[in-house]
Amino acid sequence: TRALAKIARDYGEVMSLVEATVAANERQKLKMVEKIVGALGDLHNKTLAVLGVTFKPNTDDLREAPSLVILPELVKLGARLKVYDPEGRKEGSWRFAGIKDSLTWCESAYEALADTDATVILTEWNEFRNINFDRFKEIGAGEYFFDLRNIYDKKSMLEKGFKYYGVGV
Repeated sequence: TRALAKIARDYGEVMSLVEATVAANERQKLKMVEKIVGALGDLHNKTLAVLGVTFKPNTDDLREAPSLVILPELVKLGARLKVYDPEGRKEGSWRFAGIKDSLTWCESAYEALADTDATVILTEWNEFRNINFDRFKEIGAGEYFFDLRNIYDKKSMLEKGFKYYGVGV
């Protein structure tokens, strides 16, 4: 969408609908941050597990990824981040260099989840669909679960004892 808008501008054309879509997509990313803050309150002294930073699963590409907006905003609000992405660490290391003091790269989802206040899923990698929730309490993962890809069923997550927040649910 953003590429189409740029091509139109390059040719001196205005594509209002496309431009409005781009702006709406950017607002949605900030709304996700608002959802997290609304549930957790002050993010100072809070550690969040972030699962996935790439713009889609099965790639190492972060271009246009929601994480590029969401992670810096969370850090700006005081959060510390433990991040895991199966393929996104190399590109993410330089893309998130400006927040590196508040971000720890982890080698697995469970390492990222350990001793955190909340989980934030930003990319729907298959391995995130198969998290062993019995391990959550064992490793000190928090009860707040922000599923920004809606890969889990809200009802079943609530039954497991999570404070579940999806998109549009």
